[in-house]
Amino acid sequence: MEMFSDGVIAILITIMVLELKVPAGDHLSDLHRVWPVLGSYVLSFVIIGIYWNNHHHMLRATDRINGAVLWANLHLLFWLSLFPFGTAWMGENHFARTPTAVYGVVLLAAAIAYYVLQTLILRALGPGSALERAIGSDLKGKLSPVIYIAGILLTFVNHWLGLAAYVVVALMWLIPDRRIEPALLVTADGRRG
Repeated sequence: MEMFSDGVIAILITIMVLELKVPAGDHLSDLHRVWPVLGSYVLSFVIIGIYWNNHHHMLRATDRINGAVLWANLHLLFWLSLFPFGTAWMGENHFARTPTAVYGVVLLAAAIAYYVLQTLILRALGPGSALERAIGSDLKGKLSPVIYIAGILLTFVNHWLGLAAYVVVALMWLIPDRRIEPALLVTADGRRG
């Protein structure tokens, strides 16, 4: 499951970078015309990187999966696969309201899909797992969808406010989830390494 997910995520990043067009001209000022496309790519690259990093850590702390987990993982990958579309539409239209709101819907759906995957993994592992202890109350995980919803709504007030909300969530998650890393440092005899 982890290798398949890694492959899909690598393909998504490749698709996004292939959408980038070289500016017409050889001056730095020529970048001004393509900055929305480049900016939306950078934001999406960071967000996909955050998903990959946290997904990797979560799966490393998982020693048991079932069919429901496999389907939940595929559900997450579906929403992540829409990032290239949302990124291109938003960037090509200079962060216009509707494309920016749709991008927010994709972000929200991916966040919900990740939460569902995490919940099903925890259920498969059973109560008291190291992953459950590491995740704890998951404040960032619960706060992210709320900020995404606010961002989607704010987009219709001012598209820059909506985009700012999406950036806030990315900044919140930019540092890898440190709660899970210690759960991975357990030696074979059960002692922390």
